[in-house]
Amino acid sequence: MTDAFFDLTQAKARYCYTLDARDWAGFAALMTEDIELDVSEGTGVPVVHGRDAAVDMIRSSLTNARSAHQVHTPLIEVDGDQARVVWAMQDRVVWENGPALTGYGHYHERWVRGEDGWKLAALRLTRLIMEFQSAD
Repeated sequence: MTDAFFDLTQAKARYCYTLDARDWAGFAALMTEDIELDVSEGTGVPVVHGRDAAVDMIRSSLTNARSAHQVHTPLIEVDGDQARVVWAMQDRVVWENGPALTGYGHYHERWVRGEDGWKLAALRLTRLIMEFQSAD
């Protein structure tokens, strides 16, 4: 296992952990200032540009919700200080007094390595399955 592979998998693990723990400062620290976040598929949410806007959009979408995000089987291509990664993903989001979502798909990402490690520069979520259940 290469150092880049290990470091990228650790960074993505931190992404999932800080997201589900609602550690917004830790979550933001994993991103570049100019990140492009595209979760529009299946949501209609427009593409977001910039770390603050990305964190705000995700925070607001998870208000009054509990979540669990999991990623696995990464396809990682490293070229110097750039990496492209595709992760298989599953998420479970349960909104208070609302529906629950179990989703499956892929994160398509671009990471850049700087002095303080790997940072997420672009993320596009593609969904294969979205299952909604009522709160009852």
